[in-house]
Amino acid sequence: MATQLGVLCVSGTQERIQMAAMVAATAAATGTGVTVFLSMNALGYFIRGDTRTPPAEGEIGRLMAQKNVPPFRQLFEQAKELGGARLYACSMALDVLGVEPDRLEAYIDGPMGLTAFLSEAADGQIVVF
Repeated sequence: MATQLGVLCVSGTQERIQMAAMVAATAAATGTGVTVFLSMNALGYFIRGDTRTPPAEGEIGRLMAQKNVPPFRQLFEQAKELGGARLYACSMALDVLGVEPDRLEAYIDGPMGLTAFLSEAADGQIVVF
């Protein structure tokens, strides 16, 4: 499936990671080709066994858990399972963190460089969170 939407997720805050996951899952479920690139402060939340909740920026972030909003990890996994989204970890950020690709969550397709992501997403739209 050709990438029609590139989701660049770099923030480590609850609201931004959540919105990236919601956009990816919704687009994938409606047949849009989605490639997600996880980097910078977002990447640490996708290392196998990480159960941290990102810090909230404001009221919505704090209320999401109370209102049973589906968590971002579940939404990213659904985007892949239901809509064929592809999820990649930034190879540079993995190096900076000292994380080997085999430590990523199973639903992450592996490492990718920024140049490759931009090339893959070049004919579509890129959104940044």
